[in-house]
Amino acid sequence: MPRELFGTDGIRGVAGNYPLDHKTAHAVGAALGKWVSESRQGRQVVIGMDTRESGPWLAAEVAGGLAEQGIASDFAGVTTTPGVAFLAKNGPFAAGVMISASHNPYQDNGIKLIGHSGYKLPDEQEEKLESDIFSLLRAGYAGPAATLAVDEDLDRTYIDHLARTIPDGLSGLGIVADCANGSASFLAPELFERLGARVHRMHCSPDGHNINLNCGSLHLEGLREKVLEESADVGVAFDGDADRALFVSRSGKIIDGDAVLLLTARYMKERGELAGRNGHPVVVATVMSNLGLERALASHGIEMIRTPVGDKYVLEEMLRREAALGGEQSGHVIFHQYATTGDGMLTALRVFEVMRQSGAGLDELTRELKVYPQRLVNVRVRNRKPLDELPGVTAEIRAAEASFGDAGRVLVRFSGTEPLARVMVEGPDLERVESFANRIASQIRVELGAE
Repeated sequence: MPRELFGTDGIRGVAGNYPLDHKTAHAVGAALGKWVSESRQGRQVVIGMDTRESGPWLAAEVAGGLAEQGIASDFAGVTTTPGVAFLAKNGPFAAGVMISASHNPYQDNGIKLIGHSGYKLPDEQEEKLESDIFSLLRAGYAGPAATLAVDEDLDRTYIDHLARTIPDGLSGLGIVADCANGSASFLAPELFERLGARVHRMHCSPDGHNINLNCGSLHLEGLREKVLEESADVGVAFDGDADRALFVSRSGKIIDGDAVLLLTARYMKERGELAGRNGHPVVVATVMSNLGLERALASHGIEMIRTPVGDKYVLEEMLRREAALGGEQSGHVIFHQYATTGDGMLTALRVFEVMRQSGAGLDELTRELKVYPQRLVNVRVRNRKPLDELPGVTAEIRAAEASFGDAGRVLVRFSGTEPLARVMVEGPDLERVESFANRIASQIRVELGAE
């Protein structure tokens, strides 16, 4: 059944407006509390948030709803989404809640729910929670927000875990870290310096309004300039909740999630860590990953499996195939040996480990990745319809596919978190790629009406 509240990554919206108003956030906590009570997995939930000004009151509302169901909340304060997932799995918690809208601007926020397994809740569980939330709201449910105090030991436990994954440390590595004025602002520099790296901080001064503002993984220009200026070995940029990371090489080259999957997959295969359920090396990626990645992996005898966009779907396929590595071009990478979700700081440690062990920089480590020209166009739309009900759009897609054959791809989908139609065209030459992407986007505007 269609879900009204939960998208591909929890509940998202403008903070203060439905569904992220006070009453609905409180009802989310109460519905989660009811589920926790029924699951008999304990009576504690861990809550974390990023640095948005709306985070504290949203966390307090969720905790208030939980309290009315007899469920206690342990508050990590500013932490990362993967940090909450780690704590939910490894602490005395029946579930975790992360208050974040990831890469969105500060006015937005979100509520992500994570089970004791450390995984995001399955769709059917979110549907049940939606039903309970709506029942509470129809009944005029309301209650007081909780008063929360930060338990600093929670973040410390998480950082200790990350540090243990790289026992040889990072001594002498020169890193520029752009923390997007978000969740990683204090944690990432502390972690890297603890491991012996020399760290130059960027955008590590959150004020509630500046998260993702012209910085972080969506704005790599400043990081690139600073890496070149500092002659650093590597630059890393996180998004608002630090569940993803992108990199800049010593020469200023942008290293995206596809490149990270390639360099870490090769390294893991050499160490015998990449075999899936059938014993063959496998990497799980999404429909957005470049054809160049698929072909580079194949040259090393590594199969690449594609899923719909969303780290949730990558993880589901990884579990089905018992794969150790999967991720997205956008920088969400899952190293299942260490984590249940994409983790930007963990990804950074794995990339740094490959650099240290190989004695090579990111330019050399990613040289074999031949990227096919790819054009992404986002169209803000007033409504959504199935693509097969849009004859003009369908015709343009078929024309592009016929032109490229096996040497290109076309993907048109609706965003799970924003009112956007996303058009991706990939092929051997940029001119045709851009032409078809623009033609498809224009037809979407005609048939759906752009905002």
